[in-house]
Amino acid sequence: MFSNHFRKILLFGGDIAVLYLSLFIALTLRYASFPSQELWNVHKWPFFFIYLGWLLIFYMAGLYDIEKIISYADLRILVFKTMAVCGTLAILLFYLTPFFSITPKTNLILDVLISSFLIWLWRKVIFNEAIKSSKIRVFFFGKEIKEIADFVDFLSRRPQLGFEISDYAGSANVIVAPMDSKYDKKIARSLYEMTLLGKTIMSFDKFYESITGKIPVSLINEEWFFDNLTEIEKQNFEKIKRVIDLLLAFLLFVPYVAMFPLIATAIKINGKGFIFYRQKRVGKNGKIFKITKFRSMIENAEKNGAEWTKPEREDQRVTFVGNILRKTRIDELPQIWSVIKGDLSFVGPRPERPKFVKELEQKISYYAVRHLVKPGLTGWAQINFSEAAAKDAPQKLQYDLYYIKNRSLSLEISIMLKTIAVIFRSEGK
Repeated sequence: MFSNHFRKILLFGGDIAVLYLSLFIALTLRYASFPSQELWNVHKWPFFFIYLGWLLIFYMAGLYDIEKIISYADLRILVFKTMAVCGTLAILLFYLTPFFSITPKTNLILDVLISSFLIWLWRKVIFNEAIKSSKIRVFFFGKEIKEIADFVDFLSRRPQLGFEISDYAGSANVIVAPMDSKYDKKIARSLYEMTLLGKTIMSFDKFYESITGKIPVSLINEEWFFDNLTEIEKQNFEKIKRVIDLLLAFLLFVPYVAMFPLIATAIKINGKGFIFYRQKRVGKNGKIFKITKFRSMIENAEKNGAEWTKPEREDQRVTFVGNILRKTRIDELPQIWSVIKGDLSFVGPRPERPKFVKELEQKISYYAVRHLVKPGLTGWAQINFSEAAAKDAPQKLQYDLYYIKNRSLSLEISIMLKTIAVIFRSEGK
């Protein structure tokens, strides 16, 4: 059985081979013979840069997260939607930029069609391998606990993750136990004896985190925070992150200024009211600050008080222009100023309004931990979970805790890249 990490490397290497094979087949079909060295060289380097862009789009779209794909139908839809975007990018680069010496038409169409089929076929092979390969047998202590029972069911329905649920500890490779098991002398003794038999012992929170990218808030205690949130180790990272925030803010400031007249005019034409609106939010260490956005709702939209975000199709307060601004995240552009001031970062837990924070801190354990770090324009929760209602706050907190615990430059870059895909899908509010 391949590990998920090795499977991603295998997919990436296979993609490179598949893309160049597609180009070779396309040229062969187009000219009814194997391409000459001269013809191959003419196409090789322009398509090299195109393929680099495609591989980046594959990553942003989740084509390397094969373990998260549920069915063959989902896989097929994801591949062909992604390749449609890739084909569009190739057309734009070949015909609207001066960097390439060729402007292929038939060759490009053939290449996109062939590579779409082969990329899908390659992933189907890997997906089949993930489903049918030998599994790691896992035994769970505490299956009477709802959260653990639900997770066992989750694993059972996803064989591509590479695990098989064992009913007996003796036949398992991995033993998973709740955090508080170490305080039960009988269970602790059993776990020790299983260690001597060569079994891998994991706490449920660590196993759950490694599979889902979340922290099971309802099954951790204060000790988890002592062991996992060592902020002193993040000091250098936070300094580097601040520099990156400023660089990105200044880079985005130019297009923001260029787009401002058009956006402002559209907002004014669509209805009366101010161009901007400001709201109080809760930031790092509970500091209250104000964010500024382009107005996307009718005037006096909150005359009856603050309301949780609703889906745009259900919220009659959102204007036509506002709906476009929200879907493209253009309404967020004025928050660049908050990033420059240091109230916001580009990546972090989304800041909530003081009224909502007060309510959620009373209902959800450890909710205040979100305020250990600077809030962000996008975050780990936004790229993994698209809902934004009050009932979804516990789920988002699980993702936020994962981000706070594991934040790093590589995770920041991954979140920013995948945010682009979320914007195209109009998700992740």
